[in-house]
This record gives sequence, C-alpha cells and structure tokens, in this order.
Amino acid sequence: MSAEQRTTLLQQGTTVRAGQMRNPATAKKLSDRFHINKKHAWEEKAGKLITAVCAGLLGLLTLSILYFIASRGLATFMVDGVSVSQFFTGTKWDPEAEPGQFGAVAFILGSFGVTLIATLIAAPLGIGAAVYMTEIAPRFGQKVLKPVMELLVGIPSVVYGYVGLTLLVPFLRSQFDILGFSLLAGGIVLAVMILPTVTSVAADAIATVPQELRNASLALGATRWQTIRHVVLYTARSGCLTGVVLGMARAFGEALAVQMVIGNTLKLPGGLFDPSITLTSGITLNMGNTIPGTPYHNALWSMCLVLLAMSLLFILVVRLIGRKKGAK
Repeated sequence: MSAEQRTTLLQQGTTVRAGQMRNPATAKKLSDRFHINKKHAWEEKAGKLITAVCAGLLGLLTLSILYFIASRGLATFMVDGVSVSQFFTGTKWDPEAEPGQFGAVAFILGSFGVTLIATLIAAPLGIGAAVYMTEIAPRFGQKVLKPVMELLVGIPSVVYGYVGLTLLVPFLRSQFDILGFSLLAGGIVLAVMILPTVTSVAADAIATVPQELRNASLALGATRWQTIRHVVLYTARSGCLTGVVLGMARAFGEALAVQMVIGNTLKLPGGLFDPSITLTSGITLNMGNTIPGTPYHNALWSMCLVLLAMSLLFILVVRLIGRKKGAK
C-alpha cells in the first residue's frame, strides 16, 4: 500500500468518526460508555482500597495480640526474675509463697495429656467415619452423618462439659472405683468435641481423590478394601493428617469443657485415671483472682504465651503439610 492510499484511508476514517460524533444518538452512546467505564474504574479502585484496609487491620490486630501476649508473658522472666528452666521443669506451683514457686509442669503435662488422649480416640474414629461417608455409603453419609457432624460442631463447649460431668465422671467412678475426674475423662470429652473437625476435613480430602485411581486399582484386581487402604487413604493422607492436627489445635486450647471433668489438681498425674489440670484451666480459674503486674499475674500470662506458641506450632505444621501436598 502506497503512502497516498494510507493518507486517503485515514482521511476517510476521520470523516466517518466526525460524522458519527455529529449524530446525537451515537454521541450519547459514546458518552454513556465513557461514564460507565469511569464508574467501573472508580469502583475497582475503591474495592482495592477497602480490601487493602481490611487486610491491613487484620494484620495489625494479629501483630498487636502477639506483641501484647509476648510482652506480658516474658515479664515473668525479664522483670520478675523467674528462670525459664524453673517454669518449664519445676513441679511446684505456689506463686504467692515467699519466694514464689512457678513450676508449670503440671499444667503443661495436663494439656498435652488430654490432647494426646483425645487425638488417639478421635483420629481413627474420624477417619473411619470419613471413609464410610465417602466410600461406603455416600448417600447416607450426606443425608444423615454430615448433618449430625454439623450438629456436634454447633453444641457449646459448656454442654459437652456438663454432659461429661453428669454422665462420664459417675460412670468412670462406678466402673473403675476412682474419683472420676481424670485425664481420661477430659480426653474423652475433647475427643467428642474434635471429632467433627477430623471427620469433615478427612472426608473432604478423601472426596478429592480422583475416581480414575480407584478404577485403576480395581482393574488390577484389588478388592474394595485394598483400594480404600492402599490407594484412597494413601492419596488423601495429607488431608487426613491436616484434620488431625486441626483437631489437636482445638483440643489443646479448649478450657471450659475440660475444666469441668479433669479435676483441676496441681499434682502430677500418675496415670489416665488421676486428676490433673491444663494450661487453659489454670488461666481461667486464677486470672480473675490476681492483681495485674504481680508475679502471679505475669506467670499466668506466661502460660498464655505457651498456649499461643503451641497454636502457632500447629498452624505451622498444617502449612508444612499443605506445602508438601502441593509440591507433590
């Protein structure tokens, strides 16, 4: 195309656009389109600004909570002069004595003990229920079991604790000739509480396993149970483990339900049937009876800091499991 032809075409296009602009209907359409585009651009900028402010406030709130708990919790060691070894290995807890005793081993062991018992009970039950809901009877699982799990999630923790206090503690007392308030009672109550979490997360993980893997396993001659065990559960193991870790995180931080059935004694438990105490129970029972700024008060904040550190550890484990699954 020569230069003269290009010039002619440009002049014709300019003439056509000018004619369109002189047309009132066309000019109105172009004006409306311009205002609509401008409005959309403003809405997009406003949306970005609002979401950025929300994310910033959330991050600021998280950092503020971390700083507040850390500053209060570390005051026990940096201001009151309590040694870290005494706090984490000492067996005597008497902050009001002279000098004060700040051994938190009974609280820490109690928290880990009930969490371990609850996990050992809830993990196989939850994963087994998830397999039944997704592989054995999916219709029944969706219509009956899933609503039951949702109902268990909605029950307040105080109800779990009161049921355990009314039924479980007397049952253990009559069957084993013990006090009834024990690590086992706290672990069983927590197992029921975290069971919906483990079940729902494991069921979602199992449901994401491709059907082609099941078909290939069955085509190779594997039975249904062999397929579930060696193919389905193996493929969904990261998701199932995530559900277990999330359940452990909830169990470790639960306060009221465990406090009602565990006995709340400062003695180190000698077995499953002995009463004990947890970090959350110790905090809720004593925080309102202490004076802010005293070593006793700061020691309770140190226990809060231990709970926070464990929660962050659980979150880190979940992230690592998810990253490992994504890498595969």
